[in-house]
Amino acid sequence: MKKYIKNISICLFLILSIFIIAFNNFDDTKENELLDKNIKEDKLDKFSIPVQHYSKNSTKNVSHKLDSLLNRINKRHDFHGAVLVAKNKKIVYQNQVGYADFRKKTPLNSESVFQLASVSKQFTAAAIMQLKEKSKLKLTDSVNAYFPDFPYKNITIRNLLNHTSGLPKYFWVAEHEWKENKPPTNKDLMEVLPISKAQRFFKPGRNFDYSNTGYFVLASIIEKVTGISFNQYLQKNIFEPLNMRNSYVYSYQNDTIRKNQLKGYRLYRGWKHIKIGNTVNDAIVGDKNVYSTLEDLFKWTYGLNSGGLITQESLDLMYTKGETIYGRKVPYGFGFRLDSSDKKNIYHYGKWNGFSTALTNYLEEDMVVIVLEHTSYNSLKYLNKKIKKIVTENFKT
Repeated sequence: MKKYIKNISICLFLILSIFIIAFNNFDDTKENELLDKNIKEDKLDKFSIPVQHYSKNSTKNVSHKLDSLLNRINKRHDFHGAVLVAKNKKIVYQNQVGYADFRKKTPLNSESVFQLASVSKQFTAAAIMQLKEKSKLKLTDSVNAYFPDFPYKNITIRNLLNHTSGLPKYFWVAEHEWKENKPPTNKDLMEVLPISKAQRFFKPGRNFDYSNTGYFVLASIIEKVTGISFNQYLQKNIFEPLNMRNSYVYSYQNDTIRKNQLKGYRLYRGWKHIKIGNTVNDAIVGDKNVYSTLEDLFKWTYGLNSGGLITQESLDLMYTKGETIYGRKVPYGFGFRLDSSDKKNIYHYGKWNGFSTALTNYLEEDMVVIVLEHTSYNSLKYLNKKIKKIVTENFKT
């Protein structure tokens, strides 16, 4: 009997020991998981810009005037969109007006995701500068260094960035020379160009001619150099580091439509809103097809200027006017338009499939104005100036 009790005691001791070891291991595992999670979160927020707002009391007057402006243009000019104004890295005003979906009467909200159209180009340019800093490419490299069969010779990455390449319009190539039933991707169209009949407009460097083709080629170079998709590259190297949780690249028929992703509309007979369908050009990325929100674009603008994503030297290049081979300055840096009368005004507008977008950075005043709209609104430049005037006159820090 004593021997039996002794054996039971030994067994219980062994079971208890195993349990304690397992519990400690479980604790260590949980601790390691939490540590890994914290490391990932620290890495994620490395360049993230905190979203801060001025107090309601300090913005009461300017908010009232901007609310009135949005309501007025919504009723009179069919504006269905969103506006954000920031000053000194804090949000002065953020609001939206109108519908996200007209059939369901769903209102826009702060997480509504807009197509950025040509405002997308600045992300492409920043990605190129990141790869330059990592010595993955040089601005003097020709396109043929990455695509030997590219038919338009002696075009450099710099030519593509500041629109001095002279490339033909890829829209024409896709619409006339693409024979498949689905829209071409960047890879598809890069394979069509060598057999295309489209002729370039001028030899590289001679003139400035705004070119969507140049930025689709830049995105293709990014994919070739990195071995991953343009969307994956931006997610890993721009959107995640800046904590831009509602931003992504969307290629028609290749990617899934996301939650809160808007469609573009046009007004029919002055009262009915009709969705604008996709075209053969809508799978191409780099020149367009970045989707984002107001808040994410706030993070992007200040994050880019912070020195976290690229160096100050690279940023200065992005904000410097291009130049032809004849020494003539062009009103475009890398992914940004530059005001001809004010070098401190960095901006870009975009228009595509019903979306109208504008991002303006008044560097000297440390003011950012972002306007996103999706019902073919046509007066963004006027609206941008009106917003800036109201803020300048009615908000003092």
